[in-house]
Amino acid sequence: MTFSPIIIIQDAQEAQDAEASDGISTSYDSTWTAEQIPEQPPLGTERFMLAQDKIFVVLAVVLVIWFGIAYFIHRTDRKLLDLEKAAAERTKGESIRE
Repeated sequence: MTFSPIIIIQDAQEAQDAEASDGISTSYDSTWTAEQIPEQPPLGTERFMLAQDKIFVVLAVVLVIWFGIAYFIHRTDRKLLDLEKAAAERTKGESIRE
């Protein structure tokens, strides 16, 4: 008895069709059956981001970050200048006493 590949493939397809009609193969997730997943409407900031172009939201976030970095650098520079002035005054005071 010899088996041809065509008969084996047909038998496999018939077995799959029989399983599908019996209800044995069921989906595990609603997305597999193409059902709609319930979604809630966007709220607050999400609504703003969806209403506007995303590029402007990204631009605003990047600008806030850059302004924060610039402020931090400016503040650090002022503190360093104050420390340099205090150190310079101390060294002048010490040289006058000698």
